[in-house]
Amino acid sequence: MRSLLLPACLVLLLGGCLSVYKVEVQQGNVVSQDMIAKLKPGMTRSQVRFVLGTPLVTDAFHPNRWDYYYYLRGSKEKTGETQRLTLIFRNDTLVSVQGDQPGKTGG
Repeated sequence: MRSLLLPACLVLLLGGCLSVYKVEVQQGNVVSQDMIAKLKPGMTRSQVRFVLGTPLVTDAFHPNRWDYYYYLRGSKEKTGETQRLTLIFRNDTLVSVQGDQPGKTGG
């Protein structure tokens, strides 16, 4: 009985070492459909920031454009979910919302 106990314990210990933990990768701004529905033309930059949060990208060459990006890849998936939302301002008020709908998957 003792001769089987030691090898069994070693197999269990080494079996735990063989599985590799892969972390879930989440980057960017989470933007839900409800948040997008709250956006209305004519909103100020501070109102948009209150609804969506601070944009991930503010381009120095395009000061009237805010970009919100989001990427999520599960630990066991090879590709992930991506979202892109672009807001265009004119005279510091929102005039256009362009981009992906939340929940679409991509590569």
